[in-house]
Amino acid sequence: MTTQVRTPAASASPSLTVARAGAPRGLGSGNPKQGATMTGAQAVIASLEAEGVDVLFGYPGGAVIRIYDALYDSQMIEHVLTRHEQAAVHAADGYARATGNVGVVLVTSGPGATNAVTGIATAYMDSVPLVVITGQVPRAVIGTDAFQESDIVGITMPVVKHSYLLQSVDDLAVTFREAFHIAKTGRPGPVLIDIPSDIAMEEVVFEYPDDVNIPSYRPTYRGNAKQVRAAAERIAQAKRPVFYVGGGAIWSEASDEVARLAGMLRVPVVTTLMSKGILPADDPLNLGMVGMHGSKYANLTLNHCDLIIAAGARFSDRVTGNLSRFAPDAELIHIDIDPAEIGKIREPRIPVVGDLKTVFAGLIEAFAKSGKTPDTAAWLAQVDAWRTRYPLYDRRIGENGDQIVPEVALQQLSAMLDHDRTIVVTEVGQHQMWAAQFIDSGRPRSFLSSGGAGTMGFGFPAAIGAQVACPDKTVVCIAGDGSFQMNSQEMATAAIGDIPVKVLIMDNRALGMVRQWQKLFYHRRYSFTELADNPDFVKLAAAYGWQAERVTDPDEVAAAYERMLAAEGPYLLDLCIPRDQSVFPMVAPGKGLGEVTGAIDTEAGPMRTGPQDTPEVSGAGGDER
Repeated sequence: MTTQVRTPAASASPSLTVARAGAPRGLGSGNPKQGATMTGAQAVIASLEAEGVDVLFGYPGGAVIRIYDALYDSQMIEHVLTRHEQAAVHAADGYARATGNVGVVLVTSGPGATNAVTGIATAYMDSVPLVVITGQVPRAVIGTDAFQESDIVGITMPVVKHSYLLQSVDDLAVTFREAFHIAKTGRPGPVLIDIPSDIAMEEVVFEYPDDVNIPSYRPTYRGNAKQVRAAAERIAQAKRPVFYVGGGAIWSEASDEVARLAGMLRVPVVTTLMSKGILPADDPLNLGMVGMHGSKYANLTLNHCDLIIAAGARFSDRVTGNLSRFAPDAELIHIDIDPAEIGKIREPRIPVVGDLKTVFAGLIEAFAKSGKTPDTAAWLAQVDAWRTRYPLYDRRIGENGDQIVPEVALQQLSAMLDHDRTIVVTEVGQHQMWAAQFIDSGRPRSFLSSGGAGTMGFGFPAAIGAQVACPDKTVVCIAGDGSFQMNSQEMATAAIGDIPVKVLIMDNRALGMVRQWQKLFYHRRYSFTELADNPDFVKLAAAYGWQAERVTDPDEVAAAYERMLAAEGPYLLDLCIPRDQSVFPMVAPGKGLGEVTGAIDTEAGPMRTGPQDTPEVSGAGGDER
């Protein structure tokens, strides 16, 4: 969508057509402030209260000082003061991912707004609903390079779903109603509202609308019935079908439908990083993550199938590898609420635009009526053979026996977590991929990670946001020593706010993933990726009032986990792992999904292997070398 500049014209006319989808989560027009005369600043807070906002993440400044003054009187909104605006947006992002609700941010103009850009871009790439409120200089001096002025609407144009530059206090309430509606409905995403500071001091009669009328914005929720029937007929004919499920399934709340449809049809499911948890980890049809660091058996399954049912997934390059070698014999059914994604990377035989939960419900109904399902017995036998031969890890390979092996350490942690009451959040890097591979996740919104943007510094503040959203759950942030330092100042936020988040640092004294690429592809020329001068994280934690410890002995890891998980307040565990440990399996850049290096082959020892031939699949093509 494009930026909308609010003018004093009749954009808030009471004759707006009713649009019920995305109605306020709060009282809306039934709020007690309806009809009262107030300042624009007070109307901002009243709008948030009308939307049912219970938590606001932010950092004050001159351009929003009146809004913060109005917030002082709110009895409904908790404010979390972060130590950096980027962290405020990541925290709101974590709140949104953990709950499914819109995360809300308030920051000032100029550097406050520009500091928020990385967080906004992160949310945009992963389709996370946010409303980001930025202060702006007074209307009369916009464009004059006034003190702390920045064109935040222009700067964020490529990374927001929509944006507003407010021009009249009379349009404030309807702007907030539209912003929350746009952020949450259709394909979710961040919406920015830029508010000149002089609007905050003008008076307005507060009238909050329940309804929204945006003629250019009408998301399609119900898939075309003819297309749904055609998809069902094609699936029933397939010999080697696979569900490729992305993060859209999480936002659609389609977990039950995915499980039911896959079980009804006996079709394997591969997931993206964004959809981890859509199926229980122990579901035999759940093959887990596919792509660059997915399992070899998941990659082989996707590459050798004859039909891909893509559901809320966008064919990221991290999933497909070399696109010209991706699933060469497969036809495609693509289901997505965003029509722009369908055909963007690979042309489908059957496109279905619609909400995934609704479309899958239609498919379930179609199969129940027809009684026709694909015969997948031979296909599942082949998939199970791959899964047996190429496990993600086998302790018999004996790597670094006297050191902490990250794969083993995260398997230990996963075994100790109550997955019904735990949210795992990751930073970005090697530790992120190990966590995706070895931390079991049995339900949606229990594994949060930055996918599309790959934002170092995301995980720790996002974990704080998730913990604020879910105070009755244990939130564990799995971080690297490099990524943790991107926003380590947020230890103050957790300590002062009594937010009991747990941080596990997989500490290899390096920017591990970049160093791994230097090791594998750049002749071990380790150019500025070794972090020998890391701080003492235990002492740093102590300075912020955290409990903390460091572990170097693999025999002490389990006991340290017990202490971390039992701690009542925030806790940091510095786990020292080998610097040279690489994340495998791996599909190298430019390679196809069949060209997997570092996979464990149990028939060879077990041992890690490079790209190699695999047993021929009847009727399947694709170069496996």
